[in-house]
Amino acid sequence: MTSSLSSTPAFNHVGITVPDLDEAVEWYRQVLRFTVLGGPMQIGKEDEPFGEVLSDIFGVEWGSLRVAFLATGDSTGVELFQFLSPATTQPDQVEYWRTGPFHVCLTWPNVAELAGHIERHGGKQRSKVWTLFPGRDVVYCEDPFGNILEISSGTFDQTWANRTSAHE
Repeated sequence: MTSSLSSTPAFNHVGITVPDLDEAVEWYRQVLRFTVLGGPMQIGKEDEPFGEVLSDIFGVEWGSLRVAFLATGDSTGVELFQFLSPATTQPDQVEYWRTGPFHVCLTWPNVAELAGHIERHGGKQRSKVWTLFPGRDVVYCEDPFGNILEISSGTFDQTWANRTSAHE
């Protein structure tokens, strides 16, 4: 298959579902220092134009949600969602077997430092610090709402460019 795109799309934002939007906004703002750009705001099926758009995406069972818009240090967007109808529930375990994203990765030079910071502020460290390649460490953490946060000491392209296998 060949692509007709003339360039590569840039990553814009990620949407993360949380059980308590106000608590999550404060946690991401204070602990990870994300900038709050807008919200929290509530959107229902009847609200135009977003109610119609969200009904098209989520289907007839969807009723309402709350959302806030944040940005990381490199201006990548983070949308935090709390579904009101039906209500957001927090699973007992990471549902890694389901399709779609199961983690968000943040870049920080000292992964152990950021993992400790997350843990001191209500999150938890899920894995030990792993050195994948010389100078490339990763650790998996969890925010207080059950979402997986990978911390990598290098950017994605710095870590994976020019590797033909995971053993290099």
